[in-house]
Amino acid sequence: MTYDNSVQCNWPGVQLTFVVDAGSNQEYLAVLIKYQNGDGDLSAVELMQTGDGAAWMPMQQSWGAVWKFNSGSPLQAPMSIRLTSSSGKQVTANNVIPDGWKPGASYQSAVNF
Repeated sequence: MTYDNSVQCNWPGVQLTFVVDAGSNQEYLAVLIKYQNGDGDLSAVELMQTGDGAAWMPMQQSWGAVWKFNSGSPLQAPMSIRLTSSSGKQVTANNVIPDGWKPGASYQSAVNF
């Protein structure tokens, strides 16, 4: 017998919130994704910076609901984050990480699954 460890969560009226990890800096961003409705598991999280040649770049799962991106060069904010659920649904939090973002700060999006 197999068990599915994922638990569907529902946060009525609450939007996705991204908490910037205290270890983040101008070239490295890690975010804790809070209040995700729906499937429970994310199959992909992507980041898009602002500026010339802006494109979706994959983030890596660090642990639990924390996803990270190591750019190797200064990050260009504001930044958008696109989440893909295990069922294939996508949602985009446009410009959710603002210019002047700070480690330890929380930024609420206008979207959720």
